[in-house]
Amino acid sequence: MSRVWTRFARNRGALAASLILVSMMLACLVGPFLTGHEPGRIYPDLVRIAPGLAAHPEPGDVGPALARLAFRMRVSVSDVTVSGDRVRMVVSDPARPVDERVLAYLPRSDLFGHPRIVERLDEGRRLVVEAPLGRLRFLMGTDMLGRDLLTRSLVAGRVSLLIGGVATAVALLIGIAYGAAAGYLGGVADAVMMRIVDILYALPFVFFVIMLLVFFRSGLGLILVAIGAVEWLDMARLVRAQTLSLRARDFVRAAEALGLSTPAILWRHIVPNTLGPVTVAVTLLVPKVILLESFLSFLGLGVQEPATSWGALIADGARTLESAPWMLAGPAAFLVLTLIALNTIGDGLADALDPRLSET
Repeated sequence: MSRVWTRFARNRGALAASLILVSMMLACLVGPFLTGHEPGRIYPDLVRIAPGLAAHPEPGDVGPALARLAFRMRVSVSDVTVSGDRVRMVVSDPARPVDERVLAYLPRSDLFGHPRIVERLDEGRRLVVEAPLGRLRFLMGTDMLGRDLLTRSLVAGRVSLLIGGVATAVALLIGIAYGAAAGYLGGVADAVMMRIVDILYALPFVFFVIMLLVFFRSGLGLILVAIGAVEWLDMARLVRAQTLSLRARDFVRAAEALGLSTPAILWRHIVPNTLGPVTVAVTLLVPKVILLESFLSFLGLGVQEPATSWGALIADGARTLESAPWMLAGPAAFLVLTLIALNTIGDGLADALDPRLSET
């Protein structure tokens, strides 16, 4: 094992990919708590904001935002003046004194802080109000509803990576058990088991998912079941091929001569000796599963609102490509970077586990 790690450590590309993958996982896990925005928080006054470092609302956005708030407050807002990080306005109601409680609408919008009444005029029918401006930043912009795209991309990464990990684990468990059993038993049992695999291969995957949607509610659990139900087929064939070459080895014959049961031989001798190729296959299966989930979400058959994934965000971005290209570029960059990292790690492990390669 130390030799494998030494070979892997010499592959700078694989090490860099591992660092990128770990950083991506940490960002998706911790990042949403550090962006300053909740994933489902809607800013109706900040719809389709382009990416940047500027704080919002900008001076040109203050007037329209106050006009919308004034309609809800049932007052008039005039003489709006923006000075630095503060805004001054005149809130008036010609019919009666202004109820100061309506000023609570300002901090509820997240665009303004808690207001302060500077002056009362006309027996309270006009109030000179000053409030701090909100300091909202959207590094990757906002979507069609005004939600922070960076936060949603990181939360979507949790879902995509979770699907990739769980569905791969399911495919790994089923595929190893099935393939090892078929390869070791051989004969009629092997032929029947592998014909079942061939039949499942012939089923169109999208049609299979649509059939599941007819009977079950779409969601994360359904996607895990659908992907895990078909991705074990490749793993089963790989493990079967390895088992066929292992069952004639001396250590397996010795275990049989000692009277070990078939499950014991599979568990102690067959499966451990297939872990090298299986490890490489897993690193290549995870990006395949993530890409498959993204494809389903792009078609509208995957993760549904309010949950999201990289595929769902890419589907939303594709619909607004001309007017808001950042909605596609951001989630796609996360997805592509993760897939490249996983494939590079898989290639590095394949080289490290290849016994034909010298240590030099």
